Amino acid sequence: MTNAAILVGGQARRFGGVDKSALAVDGRSILDRQLTMLADVERIREVMLVGGATVRPQGRMIPDRVPGSGPLGGIHAALATTIEEGGDAVFVLACDMPYVTADLINHLLDRSADADVVVPHTDRGYHPLCAVYGRACLGPIEQHLAERRLKITHLFSDVRTHAIDANELSRFGEPRRLLSNVNTPHDHAALHASQDHEL
Repeated sequence: MTNAAILVGGQARRFGGVDKSALAVDGRSILDRQLTMLADVERIREVMLVGGATVRPQGRMIPDRVPGSGPLGGIHAALATTIEEGGDAVFVLACDMPYVTADLINHLLDRSADADVVVPHTDRGYHPLCAVYGRACLGPIEQHLAERRLKITHLFSDVRTHAIDANELSRFGEPRRLLSNVNTPHDHAALHASQDHEL
């Protein structure tokens, strides 16, 4: 069994603290786009919204178990909850990535049969908030949290990690667009500019 977790607990310091999941892209909020897309992934049993203090009607809220631990803490809460409920892996997605597709997620899940982490890797590095984390990651994640080693990519040398390169990603769309996120107002404006250009 696989769950999905959308990490909604970030403070968005570079975006003035706004709720990035509520930002509109193509006339719909990013969160609404993500939930609709995840509903098309048949292997995902449940979508959890992880972190954050705002109650959201769109899904089940899961609090961080180790507060103040950033995205690694969110991955931990999502994976621990999934395992406790009989699952084996969780697909983790940042709340500010509007263009991830169901086909890409299915491919990541396919690759997870022989790996503990399946994560895209492009010229911009790893994309650990669009990745699958298996049950074997839980112990190492807890160790990293205990030692306050919170950089997610440091985990990858401790578990079986399979990286999906840009060539493989290109089967599902242009990698830079597919994995684009909204960290700043400039990023959001750039998404709109690219949409206008395509029109």
